Amino acid sequence: MDGDRIAELEAENAALRAVIETLEARIAGLERAAGRDSSNSGRPPSSDSLAAKAKQGERREGRAERRRKARAKAKKLSQPKPVRKPGKQPGAPGSTLGYVTDPDEVIDHVPGCCRGCGHDLGDAVVTKVESRQVHDLPVRSLTVTEHRAETRQCGCGVSTKAGFPAPATAAACYGPVLRAVGVYLLVGQHLPVARVADLLKEICGAPVSTGWLASLPTEAADGLDTFVEVLRKELISEDVIHADETGARISGAQYWFHVACTDLITLLDCHPKRGTEAINDLGVLPFFAGVLVSDGWKPYWSYPGLEHALCCAHLLRDLASIAEVAIHRAWADRLADLLIEAKTAVDTAIADGKPGLNQAQLRRFRAAYTKTINTGRAVVPEGHKTGSWDRVAHNLLNRFDRQRADIQHHWHNPDVPFDNNQAERDLRMVKLQQKISGCFRTFTGARAFAATRSYLQTADKHGQSRLTVLTQLFHGQPWIPPLTGPSPP
Repeated sequence: MDGDRIAELEAENAALRAVIETLEARIAGLERAAGRDSSNSGRPPSSDSLAAKAKQGERREGRAERRRKARAKAKKLSQPKPVRKPGKQPGAPGSTLGYVTDPDEVIDHVPGCCRGCGHDLGDAVVTKVESRQVHDLPVRSLTVTEHRAETRQCGCGVSTKAGFPAPATAAACYGPVLRAVGVYLLVGQHLPVARVADLLKEICGAPVSTGWLASLPTEAADGLDTFVEVLRKELISEDVIHADETGARISGAQYWFHVACTDLITLLDCHPKRGTEAINDLGVLPFFAGVLVSDGWKPYWSYPGLEHALCCAHLLRDLASIAEVAIHRAWADRLADLLIEAKTAVDTAIADGKPGLNQAQLRRFRAAYTKTINTGRAVVPEGHKTGSWDRVAHNLLNRFDRQRADIQHHWHNPDVPFDNNQAERDLRMVKLQQKISGCFRTFTGARAFAATRSYLQTADKHGQSRLTVLTQLFHGQPWIPPLTGPSPP
């Protein structure tokens, strides 16, 4: 074979190898995308198939068994951890319908005649009384209150007319309690407008229109300006807050719901943008100087005046995804176990009345963290291809190395939560609303929903009745949470 032919074949082989490498990278990317579910990515659990859920169960059992063995080895225990049986656990408090000492109505039931001889028992002696209580709803109907504003003439000749109370907005209108019930069902329970109208007609005898009902959340939000401003000031004064965002379709376009929250405060808003413009308009992070717990989205790092704590639940999902590749399983599982071990140690220290981990524990966890990262770097080959598992593993290792202070924040300060679940829980109702209605009809309606959900969720966190605070709102006196920071001007 002449030299030209050999050179031609070598060039052809090189081209084919390049094509194969490209296809291998593409196949790896497709396999990674196909294998992603809620346990190893940010996808919601509702998107998981039955096969994915079964696979998740197997992975959870494997991780739990591995961690149990590690704990048993560390404590030199040989006995297995008892399996928790389904249902009510021994010692757990029970609950039953309570017996009321002062019932609203008492009905006496008298036997008519003796079951032995048939004699009338009308005048017989009562020897025993057994009672049973039936708890039921009263039959509801609208009550109509007529307000009459008198005009009286003074001796000086001037006539003065009395004013109407705030609920009396027209010659005939629905009152604040019915308005509160409507908003509670629409925004608090996420019922569709038509079903709320049907429910109010059947249960309360109120034949309301769907148009009037649909306007109630906006009417509620119009009375919450002071409440929202109080929430902003309270969040700015906090030491630790959570933030997150989620997309939503509004009239066919993509919008974003943003949240800033704590375990006692929820502030939601809707915005056409996802980035810093929307975060600035929410009005919290530009003025916040504490610790922000988030999922690591880049725009949150554009605020220099605050500290960061990364959500370890997100990191555990990323590690679970990497651990599906055999070559990366050891270091990914070890990092995941280390995060869980450190969290358990922090929780144990707090339960024992200690301020957190001691210096010896911190040194041990930090040393194990660094060692595991170095182990991972030894496994990840050089020259990884874009889209390959090696590239994903390399980026994740870099993140664990570069942002170790943000990941380990919980180790040093137990007041900083391990995850960002608080923000995700507060955003979950937005997704529930979308599941029911499909989308929000207008941007104004979406913002009204956000403001009203902020009101209801914050009140619920403070142990307030949502229906009660809504009634206060429609009376023109919205509930305001107890202030812990500076009072609003």
